[in-house]
Amino acid sequence: MEAILALEDGTWFRGRSFTGEGETSGEAIFNTGMSGYQEVLTDPSYVGQMVCMTYPHQGNYGVNLDDVESGRIRVEAFLVKECCREPSNWRATSTLPDYLRDAGVMGVEGIDTRALTRHLRLNGAMRGILSTREPDPAILSARAREIPSMEGLNLAEKVTPQTPYAWRDGRPVEVELNANGSYDWPGPGPRLVIFDFGVKWNILRLMAAQGFDMLMVPSSYDKDKVDALAPDAVFLSPGPGDPAALPQVIENILPLTEAYPTGGICLGHQLLGSAFGGTTSKLKFGHHGCNHPVKDLETGRIEISSQNHGFVVNIDGLDFLETTHRNLNDGTLEGFRHKKLPVITLQYHPEAGPGPHDSRFFFGRFRRLVREATGK
Repeated sequence: MEAILALEDGTWFRGRSFTGEGETSGEAIFNTGMSGYQEVLTDPSYVGQMVCMTYPHQGNYGVNLDDVESGRIRVEAFLVKECCREPSNWRATSTLPDYLRDAGVMGVEGIDTRALTRHLRLNGAMRGILSTREPDPAILSARAREIPSMEGLNLAEKVTPQTPYAWRDGRPVEVELNANGSYDWPGPGPRLVIFDFGVKWNILRLMAAQGFDMLMVPSSYDKDKVDALAPDAVFLSPGPGDPAALPQVIENILPLTEAYPTGGICLGHQLLGSAFGGTTSKLKFGHHGCNHPVKDLETGRIEISSQNHGFVVNIDGLDFLETTHRNLNDGTLEGFRHKKLPVITLQYHPEAGPGPHDSRFFFGRFRRLVREATGK
């Protein structure tokens, strides 16, 4: 079934839907990963985005029940050069087309993904509409220009939980708080409250491996609600959308950093930087993929990192913050620490999922930070 991807600037691409009839919209971006499509599909940070994979062949190892980063597919659409319908992998429980179709998410192949990627790299990520129903690209492009821009968009509210939940035996589980808002922590490990703006499950897996007893809370929580939970530390998760669209969250963060050891990844990193007085801006086409070089300024070590973000935070002039990591492609900030408070962050994804494991040290580093600050 023919499908048309029309971008807001009038550029359009023709392909074939491998999931049936449909129409969807979002910000068109590209991802440079050669594998890991199931993790990409289920990453909550991709809410509101149609993802084009630069590697041409997708779906060759199928999908399974384990390689997921949330409870469902999050992308608005999946754009590939060629989709494999007959995977070959002993772990596969389904095919990529069936996986997308069952979730009601459009998948399109046959698009010139190299041309699309080059166009987005030269002109920037842009809004688009993908449709099997409307044959006129001009009409679709005009409609794409009416889609809300990613700048100023609060997408974290779409993925944050409505109530707290815990992580047990590799899965999220519902919990009940006491009448006064306290929580009966079941485990012996340090108590960690994680603000869930769209957390990836591999972060929870790796935090559990460090011995943390975790409770995930909605983005609306403030210090009073956190205090009632009596944690030992606080962590801010990744998530989608513009960090500047979360002013109340930013306001709630600063008191937490003064009371608890605090860490953050991706959106959490941006929110912490904003809370300390930094400014955020949108990148031209974002960093999405598994092959981005980053330098650890403390050790001089170069890491090949997994990344997925469209915004960046600038902390220049904030003398109480120290830059710890820089992107070697464009020099953007990839991590910082507070010089007096126990606060560390990373912009990229040390949990990978997908990606290399060069940066998994971060979870051990955060665990030592909590131990040094609390003795636990």
